[in-house]
Amino acid sequence: MVFSFQDRFPVTITHIDYIELAKKIKQWGVELGFAEVGITDIDLSQHEAQLQRWLDNGYHGEMAYMAAHGMKRARPAELVPDTQRVISVKMNYLPPDASFAKALSNKQTAYISRYALGRDYHKVMRNRLKKLGQKIEREVEQLGYRPFVDSAPVLERQLAEKAGLGWRGKNSLLINKKAGSWFFLGELFVSIPLPIDNPNESEGCGKCNACITLCPTGAIVEPYVVDARKCISYLTIELQGAIPEQYRALLGNRIYGCDDCQLVCPWNRFGQLTDEQDFHPRQSIKDQDLITLFSWDEATFLKNTEGSPIRRIGHERWLRNIAVGLGNADYNPAIIQLLTERHQHTSPLVQEHIEWAISQQNEKQINTERKQARLIRIIEKGLPRDA
Repeated sequence: MVFSFQDRFPVTITHIDYIELAKKIKQWGVELGFAEVGITDIDLSQHEAQLQRWLDNGYHGEMAYMAAHGMKRARPAELVPDTQRVISVKMNYLPPDASFAKALSNKQTAYISRYALGRDYHKVMRNRLKKLGQKIEREVEQLGYRPFVDSAPVLERQLAEKAGLGWRGKNSLLINKKAGSWFFLGELFVSIPLPIDNPNESEGCGKCNACITLCPTGAIVEPYVVDARKCISYLTIELQGAIPEQYRALLGNRIYGCDDCQLVCPWNRFGQLTDEQDFHPRQSIKDQDLITLFSWDEATFLKNTEGSPIRRIGHERWLRNIAVGLGNADYNPAIIQLLTERHQHTSPLVQEHIEWAISQQNEKQINTERKQARLIRIIEKGLPRDA
């Protein structure tokens, strides 16, 4: 994959005040809804060895696109020839009333990663970045620019770190001392020599290992390194086939993504609520009962996820994930009945997870009955003889 600017201008334009232009760009970015804007050069050579090790270890799992472009991910000018600078932006997405604890503690409720409760961020941010490029183009006629939002081989966190937007935490996410990590990242590749921002934040994780220790599946295999094959976000979103059985119980009620490594991060006490209405939760999917969501047919799924990032996994994997959640829920005869009814009307992939869920529910039923019998015996022993 190679992108190119529509026009190329090898002659340097000398009459533009790039320092003043950089100030304007940052102001325009804020006006467009970005929480912060930084500018960096395109030298990511120091990250190439780590990227190669990550790929060699197979930590990308089924995400073949991560390896398909080789080191182009760390070489912006190979991705988009003539690129001189990258404008990195962040946009807050933490919604009001995120209700993390309430949703995670209720095993009958489906937990969806908070970034996915609203409109697809790719569309929102790409449109804003395009507008930012157009504003710059009005100032610099001989301009090439290209927006990216998690849509091409780009080391976005490393670029954002170089642009002074934060540091990469031990969970591999970018962390900002004033905003935690509840934000999206996007980039605008440009063909002009803007002044660059120096990283103004040192690594702030210190001795804290909370994200590593509390990751439900142990996916953070060492500081700053995530084995995607173990990550709940990967398992529920990227993985095409069956969820490995050893991870199913660990998913709990998380049916799309996972926020745990952010929830335990001390810096996220500074998380900023989003002003974007597009990122506010849709009530049709936020903290809904697992039984309700599993009952959706494909048409209902497509209707309720229109414009949402959730739609990309499709109805089949939606059912796969929820089946696991139902297996992890507290024992409920209605769950067994629903799973049994849906079994013959689903694909082999979903059927495998339904069968696992039914076995989990049956085991919980047996344990519940044993507890009740034990309680009855205790009560009977304590009753008077003439009771």
